[in-house]
Amino acid sequence: MHQHPHGAHPGGHPAGLAKNEGGVPPLRLLAWETTRRCNLRCLHCRAGAEDECYPDELTTAQGEELLRDLATMGRPVVILTGGEPLLRHDIFHLAAYGHGLGLRMVMGTNGVLITPEVARRLVEAGIQRISVSIDGPDAQSHDVFRGQQGAFEGSMAGIAAARAAGLEFQVNTTVTRGNLPWMQAIQDLAQRLGAVAHHIFLLVPTGRGRALSGEIISAEEYEDVLNWFYDQRGKACMELKATCAPHYFRVLRQRAKADGLDLTFQSHGLDAVSKGCLGGQGFAFVSHVGQVQACGYLDLPAGDVKKQPFSRIWQESELFGKLRDPNLLGGKCGRCEYRRVCGGCRARAFEATGDVLAEEPLCVHQPALR
Repeated sequence: MHQHPHGAHPGGHPAGLAKNEGGVPPLRLLAWETTRRCNLRCLHCRAGAEDECYPDELTTAQGEELLRDLATMGRPVVILTGGEPLLRHDIFHLAAYGHGLGLRMVMGTNGVLITPEVARRLVEAGIQRISVSIDGPDAQSHDVFRGQQGAFEGSMAGIAAARAAGLEFQVNTTVTRGNLPWMQAIQDLAQRLGAVAHHIFLLVPTGRGRALSGEIISAEEYEDVLNWFYDQRGKACMELKATCAPHYFRVLRQRAKADGLDLTFQSHGLDAVSKGCLGGQGFAFVSHVGQVQACGYLDLPAGDVKKQPFSRIWQESELFGKLRDPNLLGGKCGRCEYRRVCGGCRARAFEATGDVLAEEPLCVHQPALR
């Protein structure tokens, strides 16, 4: 499983999160796990994906139905993800079908399967951007993380093919204790490769990632890497986003205030991305079998697109309703002055406590007394 962006996506910025008359925010991003099958065995994989066929995946017709329904909800960005989406036989058809409906189609991939021919077909199908996961600055570091020798070389070849075809790409990096010292080197590599963006993901310990407890950075290291990321603004010639890291929106405000800056989203490349965790509040995830979730890391069902349209689930889900109310947050998240712009990672809270509304376990901030 490569990371699919949540609060940030391949292809620019989602629009604002203003709610409609019923109090339901508009859908801006949907990640569809088109297949769970994958050609790599990444250490952190949320899905625990293997290179085998998985039963009950949405059919082509069910996928088309999902895309038609999404097209009635404005023009959300649809992230075709996995597993490895390029292992799905009808992926080019589905991409073109969504594109024809006016949806903004992008793809998250490990890059290994992108040949010049595949890159050309992705462009023809209307894919506007791909994200490629790079978790080390060289073959030795990346291949260990990805569970396969040659993965780095394959990703580099895939990126070169995409670039030659004129296909925009971004680099995604999962931050762990092992690659924390290499963050700058990875970002420099992304810039040299010509990436339009670098998105960092803070590991959420689900699936195979649960076995990586020693790789999960501490709350203090988390704070340090977000402050480092803040310092990269203006230095890197590409868009920078921190995902599964809602605290970044607190850090932004704290640092901007300390620096005497007038924090406007436009000047900080954050136009209209006004919140940390967007799960159920602008973003959702559909699994390979059609289960709707707030995100890929939060394995709690909000509905099933095989039984009812996604648009109805988005409107009526009890889980999404809870996630949309910051006043329901527990612990220090509920008392925090930044709860409306951060909200904590609900998946990390759920993994740690079994309560989706509990306080975020990896946060050093102590809320101001109110």
